[in-house]
Amino acid sequence: MTHDPITSISSALIVGGGIGGMAAAISLAQRGVAVELIDLDPDWRVYGAGITITGVTLRAYRHLDMWQDIADHGAITNGSSVFLFSGQHLRDLDEPAVDGEAPATGGIMRPVLHHLMQERVRAAGVPVRLGLTVDALTNNGDGVDVTFSDGSTGRYDLVIGSDSVHSGVRKLAFPHMSEPERTGQGCWRISIEKPPMLEKGEMYFGHKYTVGITRCGEDMVYLWMLTPHQRREKHLDEEELYDEMKANLEGFGNSAGWIRDNMTRDHWINYRPLAAKLQPGPWSNGRIVLLGDAVHATTPHLASGAGMAVESAIVLAEELAIADDALAALKAYEDRRFERCRDIVESSINIGATQLAGGGPEQIGGLIGGALHRLAAPF
Repeated sequence: MTHDPITSISSALIVGGGIGGMAAAISLAQRGVAVELIDLDPDWRVYGAGITITGVTLRAYRHLDMWQDIADHGAITNGSSVFLFSGQHLRDLDEPAVDGEAPATGGIMRPVLHHLMQERVRAAGVPVRLGLTVDALTNNGDGVDVTFSDGSTGRYDLVIGSDSVHSGVRKLAFPHMSEPERTGQGCWRISIEKPPMLEKGEMYFGHKYTVGITRCGEDMVYLWMLTPHQRREKHLDEEELYDEMKANLEGFGNSAGWIRDNMTRDHWINYRPLAAKLQPGPWSNGRIVLLGDAVHATTPHLASGAGMAVESAIVLAEELAIADDALAALKAYEDRRFERCRDIVESSINIGATQLAGGGPEQIGGLIGGALHRLAAPF
């Protein structure tokens, strides 16, 4: 895939080496920008179970020439099936064709995807500095003066904050924004061997808890479960996570029941409360700009957090290549992304609220299907 060169900037600093930051580094480097990437973790790790890659997200990764990487190291299947929690098949999820291709849903283990993107960043020649963040950012003419947490300094034509839902760049340069807000739900996840009867993604409705299973490779899946969030005095330890998740799966059949009956304390289990927020504009301050969870944090209901981050990185690079003026490009980037991200965030929150209110399978499935069809539109 050919990429138009960027002339509106020549250098960029990316703060945050997650999915959005790495996608931005790859996209800008492909267009000739001298990119540096920093990440606070000295080992540049990622934790977590698998990640669902919808057809929309697969399209975004195709822009990074990474579709085959996901197919080779994860799993791509022909859509998802919807079940009653007891195991009765209801129907296949109404997933749209994207760019004329058959409906597809993929999955991959998050650490594997992280490693694949790291390889792409390194192959693009992007210098990566670890155990580092920014302490001060100052717009100065046609650039940004940066003070790093180790006391060193630098100057860049553009600074991109892609440093997570609790973005430090956002706190430094965007006082009109605030932290994402809890939605009232929490998400449980477990990584485990593939149930023998599972071939593609599965979702389970009709129970007080919603469950989904995503294939992440030939023999691996991850199961997620959404429950009302309960405030606790302390974090659950590994024994408590295992006991509570197993109890929450009581009554589920088919693959979800198999996972309940075969899960052990050695499997990776995690729980976290959900939070989301579409930050108000402007998304740029001079030559400092935000993307990904730093500015459009969403919940997992549409499996679109990673896809939206990759899309934002691609659109930012495209607008910088179109415009002669960097500030005009940043405004065009926000104009292209705001309504699409608003739809994702608000739809995801609405689906969660409907689940908390006891909505039925048809209602929730309809909300998900409708949002996925809107997402299939070009970005």
